[in-house]
This record gives sequence, C-alpha cells and structure tokens, in this order.
Amino acid sequence: MAREYETVIGLEVHVELATKTKIFCGCTTAFGGAPNTHTCPVCTGMPGSLPVLNKQVVEYAMAVGLATNCNITRHCKFDRKNYFYPDNPQNYQISQLYLPICRDGYVEIENEEGSKRVGIHEIHMEEDAGKLIHDEDTNCSLVDYNRSGVPLIEIVSEPDMRSAEEVIAYLEKLRLIIQYLGASDCKLQEGSMRADVNLSVREVGAKEYGTRTEMKNLNSFRAIARAIAGERSRQIALLEAGEAVIQETRRWDDAKETSYAMRSKEDAQDYRYFPDPDLTPVYISDAWIEEVKGRQPELRTEKMKRYKEEFDIPDYDIEIITGSKHMADIFEACVAICNQPKKVSNWLMVETLRLLKEKEMDPEDIRFSPENLAKLIGLTEQKVINSTVAKEVFEVMFENNADPEKYVEEKGLKTVNDEGALRKTIEEVIAANPQSVEDYKNGKDKAIGFLVGQTMKAMKGKADPASVNALLRELLK
Repeated sequence: MAREYETVIGLEVHVELATKTKIFCGCTTAFGGAPNTHTCPVCTGMPGSLPVLNKQVVEYAMAVGLATNCNITRHCKFDRKNYFYPDNPQNYQISQLYLPICRDGYVEIENEEGSKRVGIHEIHMEEDAGKLIHDEDTNCSLVDYNRSGVPLIEIVSEPDMRSAEEVIAYLEKLRLIIQYLGASDCKLQEGSMRADVNLSVREVGAKEYGTRTEMKNLNSFRAIARAIAGERSRQIALLEAGEAVIQETRRWDDAKETSYAMRSKEDAQDYRYFPDPDLTPVYISDAWIEEVKGRQPELRTEKMKRYKEEFDIPDYDIEIITGSKHMADIFEACVAICNQPKKVSNWLMVETLRLLKEKEMDPEDIRFSPENLAKLIGLTEQKVINSTVAKEVFEVMFENNADPEKYVEEKGLKTVNDEGALRKTIEEVIAANPQSVEDYKNGKDKAIGFLVGQTMKAMKGKADPASVNALLRELLK
C-alpha cells in the first residue's frame, strides 16, 4: 500500500521597512539609484564607523508585532551574525537572535475547513545586505551596496502550514496588515517582501518532523506555490527510494521549475552570534507601546465590517476594495467628496479593474486622485457627459490623472442638450433609414437600437442615449 505524506511548512518572511533612511545611518532607502550612490562609511562597513539605531524602525517593528498579536520584548538588543559573503561589507550582519523585539504571535487565515491560526515564533529587526550582480559576459560579479543597511524585519512563523494554499493565504494576510500599517509597500517584484520556505515531509500520522530544507529566490506567489510543489515531490522521491533528505539551503529557478543546492543549512552556532558591542540595548516602556498602539490604523477586518454597516455596496465589492490599502483610501476619500458610494464602487470594480488587468498593474499602482474620480462622477450625474464619453475620459484619467472637467472642456465632449438640434438630427436619421423605421412599426423593437446608434454617430457621441431613445419613439409614433 502506497504511503501518504504530509507537508510541513514554516516561513521566514523578510520585509523592507518604509523608513526614509537606513537602519543605522542617514543614507536614503529609495529603491533604485546608480550603484553605490546611497552609501556612507557605516553601511559599507568602513573601520571606525559606528551605527546609530533609527527609532522609526523600532516603531514599525512594534506596530507589526501588535497587529499580529505578538508580545513586545521590553528589553531587547542587537547581535552580530558573523559570515563572509561579498555583499556583506562588515563580514557580519547586525540582527537579533537572543532577544528579538516581538514573540509568540499569530495570524488567522482562511482555509478549506474555515479559519486556522498560524503561529508567529518571533519578529526581529536586522539590516539588509547589498546586492550581487552577476555579469555573464565578463564572467564576474559586481557588488551594489545601495541596499546594504536598509532596515528589515524578519517574521518567523511556526511550522503550522500544510499546503501552498495556506502559505499564500498567510502571506496575503501579512502583506495586507503591513501595507495597512504603512510599514512597507511589500512589493515582491522589488524585493521589499521576500519569503524563504522551510519545508519537510513526513508520513501522515507521524509525530516527528522530517528533515527540512530552506528555499530561497522566491519573488512571487506563483513561484512560491511552484517551489513548494517541486520540493515536496523531490523529498518524497528521496524517501521512497530509501535515501535521506539533507538539511540544506536550495535556490529555486522558476524558469526551469527546479531547485538546486546552494549550501548546507547552517545552525545558529555556525554564525558565532554575540551581542553587538556598538549598540546599546533597547528599552521599551509601556507608555511607548501605548503610544504606538494609539497610532494603529483601522486594519482590513475592521474596515470590511464598517463598510458593510456604512455603505450600501455588495460584500464582493467590499472584499476587493479593501484587498488593497491604496484602493480603499481612494474609495473613502472619493465618497467623502461626492457621497456616492455605489457609483464610486462601480468605477473601481468595473473600469479600474479592467484597466489594471489589461495593463498588468497592481491596485497599488493606481495614479488617479479621488478628487478627479469624484469630478467624473459629478459630470455623469449632472448629464454633462454621457456614459460612453465618461469611459473615454476615465481611460485618460487612469493613464495620467487628467482633470476630467478640463479634458471634457478642451475636447468639446459635453452632451448636446439642444432639443432642436437633436430633433433635426433624428428626423434626418429617420429619413435616411426607411427599412429600420418600417421594421420598428412592424413590432421589431430591436430596430430602435440601430436608429439610436445612427443618431449617436451623427451627434459624434455627444448626446444622451436615453433622450435620443425617448425622442425617437415620440417621432416614430
């Protein structure tokens, strides 16, 4: 009888914090920039330079810890993690091993059976390393230290997840919490959120965990799901063949859908951790925790509940809109201006989502302002423009945040409300289409649609379709 296996997964999630400067120096954390221009003696590890802790890093770490039900360590400190690698200029990384800032938390995720609690073992603060760029033409590696010293929190889960679906649900939940807090933009493609997957398999019913491997280089949810499936199959194949799984760090190649060994997996003792002598311990008072707690924004769960009570929009709309902090902000600001929640929701759910999908953009990339969306809704409500023109204007607004009122004025897109001009055009259309007129009089109601279309064409789209329809029927009597 074939043996059944269970997958056991824990995650180490690295999140770049949205501070303006690095964790231990005043260099900018802005993404990009020419190589090695966002650097100074501290973040390039020059002898004699001394680190100074960025207070905002501590507050962001506390905010994430509070939002994920962690205990805040009142007395925490930094340690040196010693290892040599070209992108690590000091030959050690400043991190937290013994007294991390947050411990023993959890987040609730939804799975097939309902909801499940995934434990968070700890959250610690640390500095990022630089970036190696491998140049295949010259067969050498170049180092960019712009990222060196960018502040990170590492969120270490318990091994509570059992499938790729649970892993993605956990990551989505974490990402939304952190985005709502404003602690990070969590863009996987830019590396501001990175997940390492620790995975082992064991026979169903077994109490002991199997030997785990760690997988790196996972920069999309799709890559994470594929890596989990690939590593599960690889480990099961080894066990079925009577071979042992080796504890190691593996690199996932998403293009080839395979992983390969990078190095044997180190344990804490391999890094020779010791307290960093250049940094004083951090003392966190109850008053400081209360201050950070008092600044915590409304998170998604509370926001969904409030939207249901406050705005008369469908549950599905609420789920999609609150699924992006940026979209929720646009929705609320726009509703505050125009007091039309259903109209705002419709523009976001239909035209916005369509264009985001078409242009392969994320909701966080939306550029139009709430003020301009409110103006567009006002133009359609007052029948200054019709729905067809409104869609055209919206596309321009979506692209470059154009002012709808100015655009309509400049392009001469206002609806023609001159009944005399409209009546004259309709009479010309009726005269030019006797067959359609005959069809309509013979009970073929669809013929009116053709005549409306011809009128709109003659009016260059600048008429109100409902008015055209009403006047056509009146004249055809």
